[in-house]
Amino acid sequence: MSSTPITKETYLEWYKSILLMRKFEEKSGQLYGQQKIRGFCHLYIGQEAVMAGTMSVIKPEDSIITAYRDHAHALAKGVSANACMAEMFGKSTGCSKGKGGSMHFFSKEHKMMGGHGIVGGQIPLGAGIAFAEKYLGTNNVNICYMGDGAVRQGAFNETLNMAMTWQLPVVFVCENNGYAMGTSVERTTNMLDIYKMGHGFDMPSSAVDGMDVVAVHNAMDEAVQRARSGEGPTFLEIRTYRYKGHSMSDPAKYRTKDELQEYKGRDPLLSTKAAIVENNYADEAWFAEADAEVKKIVEDAVKFAEESPYPDASEIYKDIYVQEDYPFIMD
Repeated sequence: MSSTPITKETYLEWYKSILLMRKFEEKSGQLYGQQKIRGFCHLYIGQEAVMAGTMSVIKPEDSIITAYRDHAHALAKGVSANACMAEMFGKSTGCSKGKGGSMHFFSKEHKMMGGHGIVGGQIPLGAGIAFAEKYLGTNNVNICYMGDGAVRQGAFNETLNMAMTWQLPVVFVCENNGYAMGTSVERTTNMLDIYKMGHGFDMPSSAVDGMDVVAVHNAMDEAVQRARSGEGPTFLEIRTYRYKGHSMSDPAKYRTKDELQEYKGRDPLLSTKAAIVENNYADEAWFAEADAEVKKIVEDAVKFAEESPYPDASEIYKDIYVQEDYPFIMD
């Protein structure tokens, strides 16, 4: 059970957080269809309980790192909707100065260590960040997210082995949404219980219902407290579901309508609202106010992004090397 209590305020914050992630992603999908957002775009709709349940446990000083389905992670970590939407538009006011786009959200200020496009590439980086925290003697933890496809990479096994050997303060989270792009877990492995892969390294590992924000909160809290107290890493397979395709170009014909509807019946936004109502934590007036607040945040973010400038051409040579006068950059 969680050592971090779940209160009325926790539930209200969960609802607003999930709602912001949901509405931001829905608007992003619309804007992509209008060609205002270009390139790749991977939506998080359906998976929001994973981030909401994480944020009610970790501290601002704790870092997160993830793959390219990263919009909700940045929003949950506190990056403004303005900075996130501007990045989607490729504008200079974006959280990565318009140089990363949808797949590469970063914020040093918020300890959002990036969305990463190389499958599994963020896994050793997460362990590296945790190593740095341990080396510096901080009390901070890194949460390293990945998809179910990333656990097929050699870097996953190498990193789990090293993290256990050095007892690093990191929580590895596989957001198992059932499909690595369009390929189901059943077609890629004989081990359907992905969390069991951690047992090969004697790493505490478990499966979590990713559609239930309370279950995520409790599992994440236990894992984070273990890391913070010097007991090393944990591997969580958080079983969730994305309601949209892998990316905006994916019609998702590899799954049935019945399967999709089954998971929509477990929508974390609706179940969180139901719990709030059942416990008399808020009335319909509060929900209406929260909905209006989130709607305005998203609308303002779109306006901000549309009115922001694109990066100047000279920016192409900046933010590549730490050394600003690096002598080998040539026009």
